[in-house]
Amino acid sequence: MQSIASFILRIVLGFTFFVHGLDKFQGGLSNTADFFSSMGIPGFMAYIVAVIELVGGVAMILGLGTRIIGALFTLVMLGAIVTVKFSAGFVGGYELDVALLAMSVYFILSSQSAFALDNRWKKA
Repeated sequence: MQSIASFILRIVLGFTFFVHGLDKFQGGLSNTADFFSSMGIPGFMAYIVAVIELVGGVAMILGLGTRIIGALFTLVMLGAIVTVKFSAGFVGGYELDVALLAMSVYFILSSQSAFALDNRWKKA
């Protein structure tokens, strides 16, 4: 059962990040860069975050490099909480970010995830 739970968690986490990354691309990365700059974050970081979210989301869904992607998602979430969301408080502010952070940390610490492509290469 834990394997199935891990699989579901991986899919939900990957899909959530993928959609957020896709939104940044569809909304115009320059707009996201401007938002980052207005928050005191270097604008070029918007491009890095968008790629991590989009490509990392797909990789997480497929189960490719889940520990590395989990670590990158953790950094993104810590950055979002500290620089943007914390001042808004927990409810209506950073509660989703904390949940995504916890899920990301799970995949850093987890040894395997069911139905992950990583498992196929480890056995070969």
